[in-house]
Amino acid sequence: MRIVEQRISELGPSLPDYSACGAFFRLRLASEEREHFEVAFLDTRHRLIAVERLFSGTVDQAHVHPRIIVQRALALNAAAVLLAHNHPSGYAEPSAADRAMTARLKSALALVEVRLLDHFVVTTGEAVSMAARGLV
Repeated sequence: MRIVEQRISELGPSLPDYSACGAFFRLRLASEEREHFEVAFLDTRHRLIAVERLFSGTVDQAHVHPRIIVQRALALNAAAVLLAHNHPSGYAEPSAADRAMTARLKSALALVEVRLLDHFVVTTGEAVSMAARGLV
């Protein structure tokens, strides 16, 4: 995992396309039996600063607190973030709750001028980019 994180950090001016980011989060989250929520914090050129697992929950939900994400983004001096969480059920479609949470997080981060670039829903078989579907 450290090797993958290091390679993503060294990719140059920005992180690669949706599929590469989705694959990165699949490596981190796909095999988990409980729902986890992670955030990748990026600099102004969209290079990786850090990836942190901020919330963990049960088999079907994890409570996400926008305040914590905003605090970490400010502490790391991040300009942008990528969000990801897994669906242990194996169904990768973003739920209504996922879409609502994404909108809420986007608004909270915008207040402190941090861009939400994407939110991935991860299963063992795939990673769905909400941005690619026009949901971010």
